Amino acid sequence: MTRNKSFKQRVRSRMAKTGERYTAARAHLVPEGERPGAGPAAAADAHGASPAAPTAPMRARVSSDAVRERTGHGYDTWFARLDAWGATARSHREIAAHLVQEHGVGGWWAQSLTVAYEQERGMRVPGRRADGYTASASKTVRAPLEDVFAALVHDQVRERWLQGTDLAVLSHTPPRRVTADPGDGTRVVLYLTDRGGDRVSVAVEQSRLADAASAARAKESWREHLGRLKSLVEPAP
Repeated sequence: MTRNKSFKQRVRSRMAKTGERYTAARAHLVPEGERPGAGPAAAADAHGASPAAPTAPMRARVSSDAVRERTGHGYDTWFARLDAWGATARSHREIAAHLVQEHGVGGWWAQSLTVAYEQERGMRVPGRRADGYTASASKTVRAPLEDVFAALVHDQVRERWLQGTDLAVLSHTPPRRVTADPGDGTRVVLYLTDRGGDRVSVAVEQSRLADAASAARAKESWREHLGRLKSLVEPAP
C-alpha cells in the first residue's frame, strides 16, 4: 500500500470516529514537516482560502527528488496524474485542493506542485502572480546592518541611491524589512539579512507589475539602485 493511500485511510478513519469533514480531519493528521517554511497560509490556500501575499523573495523550483521524498512521486508522475484528471482546464485553487483532498499531499507541497505544473503546461508565466508580475534583485554589502537599514528608511539618504525614483515608506520592521509604495500601483518590499562580519544581504521584491516587460525593466532598475546603495553605505577602502 502506498504512503498516500495509507494516509487517506487514516484520515477517513478519523472522519468515521469524529464526524469531521475530510479537510478538517486531515488538518489534525498532517505533520509540521509537510509545510516547510510556508506556515499556515499556503495550506489555507489549498483548502480554498484567498491566496496570501508572499513574504519573502521568490525561490527556484523545488527539486524533483525533494518532491518525491515528501509526496511519494516526482514531477513526471504528478504531472501525468494531473493531465489525466484534466488539470489544464482547472483553476490553480482547484488543482491544489485536488492534490490535498484526493492524494493527501501537504498544503505547501500541493502549492509547489500546482505552480510547477502550471508553468510546465504553459498555464503560468514564471514571475506572474494573481495580482500581476513580480521583479526581484539582491546585493550583498559590507556595512553594519543598522547603517544599511537607515539608508532604506531615511528619506534624504534613500533619495541619494534611488536618484529620482519615488518610494514612500509605508511600514518597517527594524532592522529587517521595509514596505514601500512607488506611487504607481505596485508594492516594494526590501529585506535585510545579517550575514555576519558587517556583511548584509539586501533583497528587494516589487509586485503588482503590469506585464513581463515591466518586470524586466524593474529588475534592471533595482540592480542599478542596489549597486548605488552598496557604493553609498560601504566604507571607503
